[in-house]
Amino acid sequence: MTRVLPVVEALAERAPSLTIFTRFIPPVRAEDMPGRWQAYYAKWREVTREKVDPSLIELMPSLKRFVPPAAVLDKMVYSAFADGALAARLEADRVNTLIVTGSETDVCVLASVLGAVDRGYRVIVVRDAVCSSSDESHDALLELYHRRFAVQIEVADAEEIIRRWTPV
Repeated sequence: MTRVLPVVEALAERAPSLTIFTRFIPPVRAEDMPGRWQAYYAKWREVTREKVDPSLIELMPSLKRFVPPAAVLDKMVYSAFADGALAARLEADRVNTLIVTGSETDVCVLASVLGAVDRGYRVIVVRDAVCSSSDESHDALLELYHRRFAVQIEVADAEEIIRRWTPV
């Protein structure tokens, strides 16, 4: 995260009013979630809101300066599209392209990118603005995007995006 945070900041700074940060918010207790999420949080109780330091689920301090005009949407599952709020906002704003940054490449980013693909968005994953706790999974996902989803998912470096991007 230390490596990609300055890149995420540079992209958000380019167009803060077009930026939407999503935060993964765990439940208070494992029992507050449905199905297999209960088993997940039973195993990882220390990350439930009952146990975790609240500052760890806040937007990173260096990103807070963009809010507002940037927006923050909270989610309790991996995909930013699961509850419909993000899709509704993007539709209302007539968005057709998403520039995706964040962590983890192989968890929340993956779920959200596939959700965006399912909805027909042009998806650009910023190679140097995504990260994971597993370098192997991170690299495998970037390769998968290139090999399997090349028509639906583009991967580009932030410098190239900033050079070509003219915010509306």
